[in-house]
Formats: sequence, structure tokens, C-alpha cells
Amino acid sequence: MTETKTGAQLFVEALEAEGVRHVFGVPGEENLDFLEALRTSSIRLVVTRHEQAAGFMAATVGRLTGRAGVALSTLGPGATNLVTAAAYANLGAMPMMMITGQKPIKTSKQGHFQIVDVVGMMRPLTKSTRSLMSAGAIPARVREGLRLAEEERPGAVHLELAEDIARETAHGAPIPRTEGRRPIADEHMLARAIDRIQAAKRPLLMIGAGANRKATAPMLRAFAERTGIPFFSTQMGKGVLDETEPGWIGTAAHSAGDFVHRAVDASDLVIVVGHDVVEKPPFLMGDGRRSIIHVDFSSAEIDPVYYPELEVVGDIANTAWRLAEGITPQRHWDFAPTHDLRDGLLRHLARNEGDPRFPIHPARLVAEVRRAMPDSGIVCLDNGMYKLWFARHYRCRAPNTLLLDNALATMGAGLPSAIAAKLLHPEKRVLAVCGDGGFLMGGQDLETAVRLGLDLTVVIVRDDGYGMIRQKQADMGLPEYGMQLGNPDFVMLAQAFGATGHRPTSPEEFAATLAASAKGGVHVIDLPIDYSANVDLLGDLT
Repeated sequence: MTETKTGAQLFVEALEAEGVRHVFGVPGEENLDFLEALRTSSIRLVVTRHEQAAGFMAATVGRLTGRAGVALSTLGPGATNLVTAAAYANLGAMPMMMITGQKPIKTSKQGHFQIVDVVGMMRPLTKSTRSLMSAGAIPARVREGLRLAEEERPGAVHLELAEDIARETAHGAPIPRTEGRRPIADEHMLARAIDRIQAAKRPLLMIGAGANRKATAPMLRAFAERTGIPFFSTQMGKGVLDETEPGWIGTAAHSAGDFVHRAVDASDLVIVVGHDVVEKPPFLMGDGRRSIIHVDFSSAEIDPVYYPELEVVGDIANTAWRLAEGITPQRHWDFAPTHDLRDGLLRHLARNEGDPRFPIHPARLVAEVRRAMPDSGIVCLDNGMYKLWFARHYRCRAPNTLLLDNALATMGAGLPSAIAAKLLHPEKRVLAVCGDGGFLMGGQDLETAVRLGLDLTVVIVRDDGYGMIRQKQADMGLPEYGMQLGNPDFVMLAQAFGATGHRPTSPEEFAATLAASAKGGVHVIDLPIDYSANVDLLGDLT
């Protein structure tokens, strides 16, 4: 018979059996038994300065590994602080498990102090949420929760561990992970897709967020290399295929009229791989000018702008491999118009990469970061106007080397994401790019990075305002109102946290600072930016 253990011990042992390496969170009275179980485990507790940051870190672990990251909080305000991170993970398809404490649920004598219905609160933001009602059920609930978090479509799950359940004893042991494979696409539908692709004159490949999975990229790479079909991605599909390859024609980070949209207009068939409805497709259907083949783990969600004629539903990696094996490149394929558009895109992207102005031109910012980062380096973006510049100008050579959020698009996630990425990959260079608004929504965890002894660079893109909303306000023809910010001295702030602060005064000095910051430690670079250049992104693209 198995040994008697507390609920907290059973929970931690179940996480260990799943290969969990980190738990991110903030301690509280109601999770002290869980912390004690962690203390003697193989799992590293990463104490953060805010539960929201812990959630962002856990979600980033899920994004980078495909295995659920774990965030921990106490009850009440600790649990409510996880709400934004829950939405971030669930909308962005990042597997994550949240564990929240609670007062005793069987015999409580403390009234309703700090008690809110956390399970009810999490229900619309997660794939699954439940309160644990007995210690003996914990191994099964952990296994089931992690399975739900990680299977397609991935997302957030939540378990509430009350004090009395954490202390309750029971016999139990971790439940092994289930072995299995995803269903593969129907042979008949695959054959029809091959016939359609070979019959097309100007086929095009679109990589969506759902294709950004560890096993998928190699198979899609083989498909692109064998067929030579030009490809583009959505913002969250960046890096699945090498964007320095001659078949790359850009990222859908712009509105109608961009080079990508012109390439779509010139095509007669688009193979849409991993389209996720969090990102709108870069075309409108209904004009009858092109066919759409939907390749995904699940059927398409039909709406007025997306209703594909053919759906190949099954494991994407397997589908890509079978398509590559079955397709013979056709002599009648005509990619000349697409190649011309690619040449125009590359000229357009390059024209401001050497701009000497300071405050820095956004294209020069992206160019200097690209030059400083190795191909395997990871750039973690917060949310702001610069995100569109990076999405369009930063050319990735590998998956998950540019982490941006085009789902919830929340501010405050850039620094926590970079901390998690560096913990997972200490051998890689990791850089966070944050706006001044976004940085101060999560900047307290600069102390976490310093305490953990990380080598990390944080670029604060400063325009002393809410730049993206200011741009939208201007686009609507409205006078500027409510956009101005007052900022601290970021160099002194960095030093107060034990980091090194920098304030370059030219693009060349910024480049030199980026290079020097790679030598180790936590570095914060205060970089003013000239967003009047947004016309280069949003204006005439000829």
C-alpha cells in the first residue's frame, strides 16, 4: 500500500512526476503547507514581486516548452492578481496551471475574510477550474489538469488547494502521463488538398499561431523546401520558418495594402496552416479570387471573413509531412509576382535601418537589436507601438525567438517573459523590449531578475506616453488627450534595484551598449524613440 502523505506533498510529487522544474509565485498564509512540500522537492520556487508576473512567467514556460508552467498564489487578492495572466495564457494558447490557496472548506471558523469565488472567477478565463475536495483525489486532478492545459488548443487551468485539504492525509501516488498520439488527417481529404495545390497557378503558404509548436516547424520546413511555395506568417507564427529564406514574403503585421496583402491578392490559393481566431486572417473571403485550404488540429471556426473550401484536420506536423511527400512542384506555378513583391518589401524594410536620427527611428532600433542577437537568442516584447515594427522588420531564423503577444496584447508581460526564458535557457542571450508604460506595469520584478543572478538586458523604449493609443487617437483625427506620462530616471531606478542602467545618446552608442550588456548581469537601457516615423510603417508602402 502507498505511503500516507499530506495533500500538499501529493500535489508536489505529482508536479515532480510531470517534470515541472519551476513554480512561480508569491507566498501567503494559505499556501504555507504547499511551500513546505516544495522546500524538500526537486522543484525550484521562484518568488516574484507580483502574482501577475508569476503567471506571465508560467505561461512563457508553457509557450517555450509545450509543457504547462506553474504559478502559485494565495487566496483573495493573490488569486485575483492572476486573472490577467490567466487570460494571457488562455487566449495565447500557452499551457499553464495556476494553484491558488483558500481557507479551510470543511470546517471554517474565519468568516469571509479575503474569500472570493475564485473558481467561478476563473471559469471564463480557463479550460478547467475546480476546487480540490479531498487529498486522495489530488494526483488524478493534477494529471487531468495538466493534460487539459497541454492538449490542443493549449491554455490555462486552475486548481484551488484549501488549507485543510493541503494538510489532510491520504494514500496516493502520482498518476503516469498518458501515452498517445493526435489523430491524423483523412487520406481522402489530404489527396484532394494535394490535387488543389498542384492545380493552382500561384499557391501561397500562411503560417498561423497554431502552427507554432515544437514538432511542427521541421515538417513545415520540409514542405516549404520541397515545394518552393512562398510563405508568410501572422505575428504569432513568426519564426516557424526561417525568415531569411528566399520564399519568405513578410509578416502580416499591417493593414490592407502592405506587401503581404498584395501577395495574397495575387494568389489563387492560400494554404492556411494553424490559423488561430485570436489573429484575424490577412485577407477577406467572398471575392471569389482564391481558394483556401485549412490545415489545423481542428476544424475551422467559420465567420464572414474565413470559411475555407477544404479542411485537412489532424496533427499539423503529420499533415505537413504527408503534403511534402505527395506534392510534385509544377512547371505552371508562377511565383514571379510574389518574388517581385518580396524584393519591394526588402527594399522598404532596409530604407531606414541606418537612420542616424536620435531619438532613434523604430526601424533602426529593430536593426540594432537584430544585429546584436544571435539566431538562437530570444527577444521578449511587451506591448506597444514598437511591437508592430518588430513584427514586420525583425526576421526570425528559429521558432520562439521573438515572443510577442498578439492575442490578449497585454502590457507588463515583457520583463517576466524574459526572466522565464532566461531561466529555461541560461545558455541563450535573452533581451526584453518594453515601452515606458508597459515596463512600469511590471518593473518591480527587475528585483527578481537581479536576485536570481540572471544575465538579462531590458530595453525601455521611451516616448513618455501611451504611444500605440496616441497613434490610434491621431489616426481618428482626435486631439491628443490623456496620453502623457511622467517617468522616473530609469538609470537610477535600475541602480536602485541592483542592475546597471544606461542612457545612450545616439544609435551608435545604443549598439555599443547592447554589445557590452551581453557580458553579464542585469542591464536596463533607457532609449528614447521617435514615433513620428510611424508614417513609414502605416503610410505609403510603395
